Amino acid sequence: MSDDILIFPTEDKPSRTDAVRNRRRLLEIARSMLEDGTLETSTMSDIAIAAGVGKGTLYRHFADKSELCYALLDEDMRDFQTRTLGLPAAGSAPYQTLCWFLREAVGYVDTHIVLLREAALQGRSMLRHPAHVWWRQTIRALLEQLQVFGDIDYLTDMLYIMMDVQAICFQRDVQGYSLARIQDGLVSVLDRFVQPR
Repeated sequence: MSDDILIFPTEDKPSRTDAVRNRRRLLEIARSMLEDGTLETSTMSDIAIAAGVGKGTLYRHFADKSELCYALLDEDMRDFQTRTLGLPAAGSAPYQTLCWFLREAVGYVDTHIVLLREAALQGRSMLRHPAHVWWRQTIRALLEQLQVFGDIDYLTDMLYIMMDVQAICFQRDVQGYSLARIQDGLVSVLDRFVQPR
């Protein structure tokens, strides 16, 4: 038998189970690094080593650190979406829903500020990310149901931009505003343009 007809074993691609397990492990390590304050200063290589996987495995799941950060944010974002979508069904009026939404969105950014800031440093704008664009759509839809004075699209953008991680970081870290002051400030801006119902 000649060597040219032999099929030599090659390194198999990881099974789907291995891929799922590796992704879960990478997210667990990244979350633990976030909790102990080392994620911001860790490289992708550091994350791969801590997870016990090769850099190739890490990059197959996440192209860069910002993608990893957004994956960590995904579960909480889904919960926020579910709660938001449940409000109209529960009979919440548009004004109360919008006030609640603005406060919750700012709270979400504050809670996840390290991850969102890391994604922003990697050049991924929160304002353009599909996971956040629905915030703008939600604001716009609720404003349409209210008596808005002036340009509804501009007001929508103004409220949306003020929930960006960079704006929250500036208000929190530079201006020294508390979370409550930022939340109250957004509602007070809203109140200048709508008639509460």
